[in-house]
Amino acid sequence: MAEFAVIGMGRFGRAVARNLALEGQAVLAIDRDPDRLDAVAPDIESVASMDTTQEEKVKDLRLHRMSCVVVAIGSRATEASILTTAILRELGVGRIVARSFDEKHARLLLTVGAHEVLNPEDEIGRRLATRLAFPDIFDLIKLGEAVLAEVEAPEAFDGRRLEELHHYDLSVLAIRRGAETLVKPAGDVAVAGGDLLVVLGHPDAIRQVADLL
Repeated sequence: MAEFAVIGMGRFGRAVARNLALEGQAVLAIDRDPDRLDAVAPDIESVASMDTTQEEKVKDLRLHRMSCVVVAIGSRATEASILTTAILRELGVGRIVARSFDEKHARLLLTVGAHEVLNPEDEIGRRLATRLAFPDIFDLIKLGEAVLAEVEAPEAFDGRRLEELHHYDLSVLAIRRGAETLVKPAGDVAVAGGDLLVVLGHPDAIRQVADLL
């Protein structure tokens, strides 16, 4: 079991903490506001009420032992998020993921020691745009020039073996068939109606398959 700390129990921080706990991970939630901690305490392993811009108090938590610390402090306290990130790096935290609110904030977080920054609003916007551009695809992640997507098997694929579908220029990484998931299916596996295919390929190849639906 990995150990995580999440600093800032706004909506984003609570979502991160609760979902980590649902994945079976040990989570420490940290916030200045005891009421916010009370709201999340039933769902996670432990909580700590403190101002994380005070280095001596943060040091007592021994956060350097954590697998990752997420700085999820809200937009009204950007200076606190930057200072907290700097303190965590100074204390030797091995992985710091910090929430940013714009490009300048992101650059500052990286400068003071964040290993990774993310902007949840930007990510939601990108995912929505992708869903609108690929309406027949259940889920999609861009990986450089390639796309990882989950798409319903078209009727034209029904009964055909994967090795017969090579001209679509896609790699089928898994097949979700009801409650069963076939990982790295062999070429002689036949596609059945209702299958969900997890595929990797160029966006044009993904669209070609989606257009068959």
